[in-house]
Amino acid sequence: MIFTYKFLTIFFYPLIVAIIYVRKILGKEDYKRYKEKIFLSSIKTDRDPNKKLIWFHAASIGEIQSVSDLIEEYNKKKIEVLITTVTKTAANLVEEKLANKKGIYHRYFPIDVNFVLKKFLNQWSPDLIIFVDSEIWPNLMMQIKQKKISSIIVNARITKNTFNKWMLAPYFAKEIFSIFDLCLAANQETFQFLKDLNAQNIKYFGNLKLSNKINFTNIKSENDKILLNKKFWCAVSTHQGEDIFFLNTHSFLKNKNKNILTIIIPRHVNRCFEIKKLCEEKDFNCQILNRGEIIDIAKEIIIVNSFGNLVNYLKYAKSVFIGKSILKKFKKIGGQNPIEAAKLGCRIYHGPYTYNFKDIFNQLKTLNISQEVSNEEELSQKLLKDLQNSKSDNNKSIATINDLGEKIFSESLKEINTFL
Repeated sequence: MIFTYKFLTIFFYPLIVAIIYVRKILGKEDYKRYKEKIFLSSIKTDRDPNKKLIWFHAASIGEIQSVSDLIEEYNKKKIEVLITTVTKTAANLVEEKLANKKGIYHRYFPIDVNFVLKKFLNQWSPDLIIFVDSEIWPNLMMQIKQKKISSIIVNARITKNTFNKWMLAPYFAKEIFSIFDLCLAANQETFQFLKDLNAQNIKYFGNLKLSNKINFTNIKSENDKILLNKKFWCAVSTHQGEDIFFLNTHSFLKNKNKNILTIIIPRHVNRCFEIKKLCEEKDFNCQILNRGEIIDIAKEIIIVNSFGNLVNYLKYAKSVFIGKSILKKFKKIGGQNPIEAAKLGCRIYHGPYTYNFKDIFNQLKTLNISQEVSNEEELSQKLLKDLQNSKSDNNKSIATINDLGEKIFSESLKEINTFL
């Protein structure tokens, strides 16, 4: 099976190159750096060969955020770090938050073709490779095995659907997963799937995203004064089909208090004009808020058209609704990450479909921070009540979450350090 996979990836290499070129033309790839993914001539390093190097592969924004504290920790210890990502948005986050620090490098992840990966590994020569979440590539894993490089997967998340796909070729899957020297599972379900996939040295401490540190004083924006003095709530990580739920909730709120502001932060910002159209159909005054713009206090609905600044709103929000949880089509794939909202002292609401983060939502429910709601009227009643309370009411729960996060981080770090 592995021989067939190697052959097919080499055979289709020209097609993969063509696809990357088309994506570049469509603006889906980094216009200046797309060649890092596909050409040997673009694989270059300026690392210090006298220092140890850890390679973190984190495909997108969520994965980067879950290991940012680990990266910072190793940077403090003068261990160099290479970060590879797949998406442009994740690359931008790395460049903004991490890559300006000495000893931290960013590259786009090379395609899983043997001769490309061989050149990449020879150039960078990592002492340890850490995969984040579930981004696993067979050719790379076999190269790691051949070169005897230690490899770890952290915050591993395998859904039932992903597990079933791997088990279509069980011998192949078990061969790949047995290569990992350490597997840190993000939840109990993944722990069991890793066992079934023949992974070795599996540990479960909790979701590493709980360990992310958030400094209130570092969160600043041009809208701080407005948000501090305005009664508002947020609908975050919303998906197509859910917007009408939030607009109906706003209608209920408006009947009780005409000055309440609803802030909608879609998961995909290209939907902003679609949401604006729905607002106009309901005669709501709305504003598409671009990065750096000031909120128009005459508007009743704000649609955020930018990435990476969710904390600017959560810092002041008393209540949030987490999207991708309302519609039945999300039953097996639903739920977005509620951790930032919880760590910033928000009351959290969601629909019935939270499969992707069910362990986290259950923990938050136990702490009386999150709650499922069934309809718009129920949500609006809870929001009205929350808006009368202080965010400081959640300080005890925030401390509990932070203590849990620190424990997960320290135990994960201890395990990883045994391979350095």
